[in-house]
Amino acid sequence: MKTIATKKAPAAIGPYVQGVVAGGFLFASGQIALDPQTGELVGKTVEEQSEQVMRNMGAILESAGIGFDQVVKTTCFLDDMDDFAAFNKVYARSFEDHLPARSAVAVERLPKGALIEVEFIAKVGE
Repeated sequence: MKTIATKKAPAAIGPYVQGVVAGGFLFASGQIALDPQTGELVGKTVEEQSEQVMRNMGAILESAGIGFDQVVKTTCFLDDMDDFAAFNKVYARSFEDHLPARSAVAVERLPKGALIEVEFIAKVGE
């Protein structure tokens, strides 16, 4: 196993790591819209927060030597399912023609009052 740790994505705010590569896959912890430099939540709208979440995901993928085209599964947590369409617009831009399997659920609360959180699994070395 290999731990993924990059300063280009937010440091963990609890007892976990950004990601772990095991068995040919990257298992990434959920990303909220934290600025990697300050650790503060970025953006007031779901669109602004989604942009930061996707940047954080990109940084973790880059650290593992892969890109969004290797993501096979995401789980998306939304504070309000009414934000689903707005989130989808931002999310879709990161994946272009490659679309991973996905689950999206509404939750009561997310860390630091975030509006969106995304965790993912990606194939490494293919």
